[in-house]
Amino acid sequence: MLKSILITGANTGLGKEAARQLALLDDTTKIYLACRNPDRAQAAKHSLEESTGKRIFEILPMDLMDLDSVRRSVQLLPEAVDGLIMNAGGSGGTTPGEKTKDGVTQMFATNLLGHVVLVNELLKAKKLSKIAIFSGSEAARGIKKIGMKRPDLKHSSIAEFKSIADGSYFAGNFDANKGYVLVKYMAALWISSMARKNTGIKFLTISPGMTSGTDVMNNMPPIARFLVKQLAHRVMRFFGLIHSLESGAKRYLAGLQNTSLNNGGFYASAEHTITGVLVDQAIIFEDFNNEKFQSNVDKAIHSFIHEK
Repeated sequence: MLKSILITGANTGLGKEAARQLALLDDTTKIYLACRNPDRAQAAKHSLEESTGKRIFEILPMDLMDLDSVRRSVQLLPEAVDGLIMNAGGSGGTTPGEKTKDGVTQMFATNLLGHVVLVNELLKAKKLSKIAIFSGSEAARGIKKIGMKRPDLKHSSIAEFKSIADGSYFAGNFDANKGYVLVKYMAALWISSMARKNTGIKFLTISPGMTSGTDVMNNMPPIARFLVKQLAHRVMRFFGLIHSLESGAKRYLAGLQNTSLNNGGFYASAEHTITGVLVDQAIIFEDFNNEKFQSNVDKAIHSFIHEK
């Protein structure tokens, strides 16, 4: 039973919808909306209160690209939460390959590095008690139907994973699509490493699947954004390759509630699909069970984090 949940990127899309669905559960007494933009956060809070009739939402200011902001947010959190949904992420803004002050790409910072610091700080402050879920993607094991190739690294060493984080892997020609695949791949491995290192807290990677109604494509050029959101999505819906925002968010709730899911596991759609039932991705791509890869990713990520 989870009473309190913290959700990153909760002002829109999957984060907001997950907050709405969680609020409708009788057990839920508090939902913290971790958001970067205060005006959008306030609007989301008002909308959620109106749609659910509940007054259980609290805004927690947080910018995942600013690690000091993440640390301050944890300090401001007034209580321990039972659950965490690391939903924020996406394409990394209009300049995903540019570096942050911490030496990683904006895409890596938004999707992964900020969440790693968030979990570290929550654990250190004893403010996370039961479960942490990371928003994964089938892209991490490849999606042939939409042209996303499976990660195929040369060494899977600490140095190679660090090069993905800081962008040097791309040798000056950052590829946002490939970057997204590799970041989600590393994230799933990191979650597994956290499950092995921490007892008493359950860690899962859950993909919401290919979902309509999110803001992932908002940083694309207008014409490209229109083509993806309006035309491509219609075709994908026809072939069953995309499902609703509600269905995507339900996967997060399944991760929180389904006790049969293995700690450290990565659960997403069956092979060759991007929707449908959740299955263990290690059955599809054995990399996710490789403990050496998991440890190397964890060490690579933490090389960019300077404790304060």
